[in-house]
Amino acid sequence: MDARLNYAKLAAEPIKAMYALGAYLAKCGLEHPLLELVKIRASQINGCAYCLDMHTQDARAAGETEQRIYALSAWRETPFFTDRERAALAWTEAVTNIGGGVSDELYRDALRQFSEKELTDLTWAVVTINGWNRLAISFRAVPGTYKPHLKAQLEAHLTGTAGAN
Repeated sequence: MDARLNYAKLAAEPIKAMYALGAYLAKCGLEHPLLELVKIRASQINGCAYCLDMHTQDARAAGETEQRIYALSAWRETPFFTDRERAALAWTEAVTNIGGGVSDELYRDALRQFSEKELTDLTWAVVTINGWNRLAISFRAVPGTYKPHLKAQLEAHLTGTAGAN
């Protein structure tokens, strides 16, 4: 598979905005492992191989277990996730598959685990990864080309700060 074009180079300003969202989310107070689970789960739903490659690497580097990564698509059927993670994953699925809406029951369940601010930030995390998924899929970002050690350098170059998508 070959990439269709270099969207980051062709439209640098929106990419800077996406990295700025990532930088905000990295500092918003939500747990880093939780954010990686959200990124992986949304990328599974959307079928984004590039983002799955990236975020499984990042999750492993942050200490996530292989068992939880492999079981993530079947999280409801496993004992491996906390109640807070389960609420985040359910929210991620609903926001990613927004055509079905987000039920009042799911909203109430999410608020049992997250403050209003945290739920807002969680939603921004889901929105952001869905945006990255759509870019990577549309322009065929090539899985296997992501290099974690170069990520901070690229973000700093594009935004003047380091962050995470």
